[in-house]
Order: sequence, then structure tokens, then C-alpha cells
Amino acid sequence: MPFGRGWSSRRGEASGCRFAPWLVNARMAEKPKKPQKLKARLPRGLEDRDPAAIRATREMVEKIRAVYELYGFEPVETPAMEYTDALGKFLPDQDRPNEGVFSFQDDDEQWISLRYDLTAPLARYVGERYGTDGLVLPYRSYRVGYVFRNEKPGPGRFRQFMQFDADTVGSATPAADAEICMMAADTMEALGIARGSYVVKVNNRKVLDGVLEAIGLGGDENAGRRLTVLRAIDKLDKFSADEVRKLLGPGRWDGGEEGKGDFTKGANLSEAEANVVLAITRPRDDWKEAIAAAETYLAKSEVGQAGVSELEEIAKLVTASGYGADRIKIDPSVVRGLEYYTGPVYEVELLLETKDEKGRPVRFGSVGGGGRYDGLVSRFRGEPVPATGFSIGVSRLQAALTLLGKLDTRPEFGPVVVTVFDRDRVADYQKMVASLRTAGIRAELYLGNPKNMGNQLKYADRRNSPCVIIQGSDEKARGELQIKDLIEGAKAAAAIASNQEWRETRPAQFSCSESDLVAKVREVLARHDVKWG
Repeated sequence: MPFGRGWSSRRGEASGCRFAPWLVNARMAEKPKKPQKLKARLPRGLEDRDPAAIRATREMVEKIRAVYELYGFEPVETPAMEYTDALGKFLPDQDRPNEGVFSFQDDDEQWISLRYDLTAPLARYVGERYGTDGLVLPYRSYRVGYVFRNEKPGPGRFRQFMQFDADTVGSATPAADAEICMMAADTMEALGIARGSYVVKVNNRKVLDGVLEAIGLGGDENAGRRLTVLRAIDKLDKFSADEVRKLLGPGRWDGGEEGKGDFTKGANLSEAEANVVLAITRPRDDWKEAIAAAETYLAKSEVGQAGVSELEEIAKLVTASGYGADRIKIDPSVVRGLEYYTGPVYEVELLLETKDEKGRPVRFGSVGGGGRYDGLVSRFRGEPVPATGFSIGVSRLQAALTLLGKLDTRPEFGPVVVTVFDRDRVADYQKMVASLRTAGIRAELYLGNPKNMGNQLKYADRRNSPCVIIQGSDEKARGELQIKDLIEGAKAAAAIASNQEWRETRPAQFSCSESDLVAKVREVLARHDVKWG
């Protein structure tokens, strides 16, 4: 007999229920579990940015933009994604992009990657338009935007960060390189970095090639030793000449003596070969001395002499324009982009001191760099296309400017808040907001629960609002409203001893007619020098 009326099981009768109790328990056990809340978390190597940081970046970027445009560069914008082969990030023995880029395969089976710099997309942009009416040569452009690196994140190393680049494509003259160096120096000063607190260091990849040629490190079989020599040269701004000599020779123990600390294998150069390298690359204050030393040791190197000649021309051009060695300096120890740059290379270094993770004083170091890359656009053309450019690491430079106190990192003032005293008169309050906005004053209507005026004032305070507007029924009947100056009120509160005194004095709160709303708010803003944007 089916379950239900007439079923005479004792278990059913005892329960006084149409269904067997064990069936009820089974159904209760099958009750769906409460869904788990998703945990809010940010992937490693990324950061959220608050309004103060965004405002500081915007302020800095606009100053950089003004200098670039003063030099005649114009903006261009390329997408954040490119075909991976356009970025040059395939390894010859692999069928997928190598490490360093974020990539995915499209439905047509072509690989697409997020850009890892702003230069490779520019090369594609120019390559598409080269020789057409859509590109005026020499082409001078600047770009600003985020780039993405698929690398292990760490302190100060992010997977997404902002760069600001400027490039000249289609000019082979060293004058284009000299102009980039002068623009970099002017940019630092426009950002408030004093002369003597930065230096633009210039070298030439051809000089480094000449150095390697002079000590007999040509050929594919010496590729590893060449890289070791260049890495040793790159340490001249951190280590003494004697310590670099160890890296050029058998190797160096970082503990200061043999057997202590980690060992870095050297290039195994002879003493005479190491002397040649150090004589050419040793930093000098006088660019003429640096040029003379390079000319002497690279006399038999055609590529080295070409690099020396280009450096000499750059030095003469910047000197003639009034840029001394305290701003732009020939420094044969600068090593950048070994497989990227083909001629002059430059690096902007901040000379101010900061502290490392162990609290030791260190120089802040590089905040930007670039050089000549005549081979990048050529990949799309099959013919030589000269190009030179410069990139600023916006995030790193912003950290330096914050350290120097050159950026205002205080929270920006929020909008004027119009409170809701009577919820039946929201239209009246919205009209006040509209009149303030029409006058160019940031303003908002309180959109939370208007039941408690104290909560509305707390909201305005947390929004860093300069003042609030209050109008109850009594003020409305008189055609008036109350303006509460929150900035002045905070100052007055510090000097008031008791709540009673506060209630009696009501500091920084005054009445005005409805028609004077805009004028009186402007007076409050002017009194405290409140500006937005």
C-alpha cells in the first residue's frame, strides 16, 4: 500500500505523521550546505592604489608630459595586447611564448601577449605605417601606460607598473640622442629634483663592443665570458675598482675574503686585459678625459672608434646647449640592454641616499634609461630604421619624489556634502548640489540613511570634506541655510575643553541666505586653499 492515509505501520502511528520519521530525518540530512563566501584577495605582484597615490601620479605625469611636448613630441596610444611575435618573446626551440610575458592563444591559434614595455608596440605601430602618409619622419612620440611582467614578484618588483616613454624614429644622427638626454635632465628638474641630485649618464654600446674586441673576446665561443665582463663593468658604481678587478679575474667572495660568503665566478681575464677594461670604463668627471682614454685603447677597433666619435658629438652638443657634467655625464661604465641597444645608451640616476632592507645607506639609483635601438623597427621592414628613446619608471620615480617630499601625498579634499535634514525635501537639497556643481564646486548629496545627522557629519568628515550644508525646516522658512566649516571646526575643537563649551559656541558654523550659498562656500574654500584636480 502506498504511503499516506490507511497506512498502519506502528512507526507511522506512533509518530502521528503521514511520513515515516526515518524518511524525514534523511531529508533533513540532505539539506544543502550554506555556500562558502569567496575570499577577497589580491594576486601577488599587484597593488591597489588609493586616491592620494593616484593624484600624486597624475600630478607627476602631467609635469613629464609638459616637458615632452615642449620638445615637440606628440602622444600616441597602443593597446595593452600585441601579437606575441611582434614583441619578440618566442624562444627558437619552443612553440609557446617564453617566461616574462602573460600570453594566451586566440581562436585562430595565434599567440597574444600583454605588452612588457612600450617600445616593442611602438615598433609595430611604426612598422605598419612606415612609408605612408600616416607617419611623418622623423617620428617623435610619447606614450604612458601600464606594462606587465610575468616574473616572480618581490619587494619593489611588480607584475604591473607604469612607464612613460619618448622616442624618435627615423633619425640616425647623434643629435637625436643628445636631445633625449637633455629632455631627461629637464624632466628631472621639472619634477623638483635639484641640480646635483641627479645625473644623466651616457655611454655607447659600440664602445663596450670595442672593449671586448680589444681584449680578444670575439666569437660565439666567448659569449659567456663577454657577458661576465659586462656584468663586472656594471658593478663599477657599486664596488671599488679592486673589487671589480676580482670579477674580471678569477672571481669574488662577497664576504670580503676568500672562503667567506657567496662566490661569484669571474671572467678569468689576465691582469693586462683587466687593466685595459678598467682604464676605458673607469668613470671620470671630465668627458674629454673619458673620450681620450677610450680613443687610446680602442685605436685599432673600428666599432669602438665609431662609438667614441658618437659620444664625443653628444658631449659637444649638450655642452653647447648649456648642459654641464653635473647634469649630463659621459660614463663608459653604463651597461644597458645588451641584446637590445645598438649605439648610445643613457641612464638617469638619482644621487640622493636612502636605506636598504638592512638599514644601510645606499643611493636611490636609476629611475629611467634608454638608448638607440636601430634593429627593432627593422624587423618589420627588412631595412635599417634608426630609432632612439627613453623610458621613465613612473612608480619608482614616484617613490623617490615622495621620499624627497616633492609630491603631495596628503588625502585630497573631498566634495562639499549637502546633508538631508528632512527626507521629504530631497529635491530641495539636490537643487543645492546642482547649483554648487554648476559653479565648478565638487559637491554631493548624502545618500545614506538620513535618520541621524551625526552620522551624516561623520561621513563628511571621513570623506575629508571642507564643509557641509545643513538646512532644517526653520532655516527653510527664513530662506537661510547653515554652513559648517569642517576644517576650521577641527582646529577649534582642539582648543575647546568641554562638550558643553562645544555646544554653546558651535565653532565654524554660520548662517547665510540661500542665494549666497555658492559665494559663501567659495569663501570657505579660499580660506583653506582648497583645490581639486
